[in-house]
Amino acid sequence: MLKHPKGPLPRIQPLRAFEAAARHSSFVRAAEELGIHQPTVSRHVAELEQEIGVRLFERDHRSVRLTLAGEVYQRAVATGLEQIAAGGLTALNLAEDKRVVIACAPALSHLILIHRFQHLRLAIGQDVCLRILTLDPDRIGLLDDSDVDLTLTYHDNASAPEGGMPVFGEAITPVCSPDFAAAHADVLARPVEEWGAMPFLRLARPALGWATWHDWFDSAGYPAPPPRYIGIEDYAFLLASAVAGEGLALGWRHFIERHLDEGRLVTVVDGFVEGNRSCFARLTERGRKRPEAHRCFDAVCALMLKEAARA
Repeated sequence: MLKHPKGPLPRIQPLRAFEAAARHSSFVRAAEELGIHQPTVSRHVAELEQEIGVRLFERDHRSVRLTLAGEVYQRAVATGLEQIAAGGLTALNLAEDKRVVIACAPALSHLILIHRFQHLRLAIGQDVCLRILTLDPDRIGLLDDSDVDLTLTYHDNASAPEGGMPVFGEAITPVCSPDFAAAHADVLARPVEEWGAMPFLRLARPALGWATWHDWFDSAGYPAPPPRYIGIEDYAFLLASAVAGEGLALGWRHFIERHLDEGRLVTVVDGFVEGNRSCFARLTERGRKRPEAHRCFDAVCALMLKEAARA
């Protein structure tokens, strides 16, 4: 049996204020999202820092950015809040046959599905509990089909999963923070072959089916000297490092669209390089037997395909 953690947990208001401020890199925009005043966000964050004994943000007169400890805590808090929200739905005494489970990698969950969660819930019915199960990509294929209804996975188009529907194709381009782009504008204006001194952010353990910097270099040219890579374990974490100005990141169009729209990241070349991989939605054996899962599958496909057509 799990033991209760020692001492009280932080209150939900400071956690929500911190998560919003971390996501926006702004106390002002966090306040706007939460419908409170900016000083209240600042007070909540200061309370949280004092309670856990760690500085979470570096502050100056123009902006705020996460410390390394803040980046680690932000990921934990974002995941925790997502699970709390999902748990609240589960607690509504819903029958097991009214639960739909989507299994996907953390990047798909945190960068795509979490922002479309309410849309999907409305599409499949308010009486259905929607759960997002996040796993390493190489573990999703090991799941028993009786445990989940729908999977979202990356595959080469020539080896698509049986019954899988491609919901968006791979399209990649380098991105960085606006400040990083301004500081290195002279180098980034040169051919890619002259970018060798730039810090390149990459996944420390490439996910199954994902493109790499070498895939993009095949199309754009190889830097000389060979790039200096900074390995990061998680893609959402990698994008947070890019937002913090730590280097160039390889951006997948559907994963970076919110960062681009909100000005946290900018592209450094024109256009995207299209790959031969896609994200596929697939109903499992359990999902194919359940109307709720079919509605979820149709909603995911319709939403993603509509956005892909607009991109």
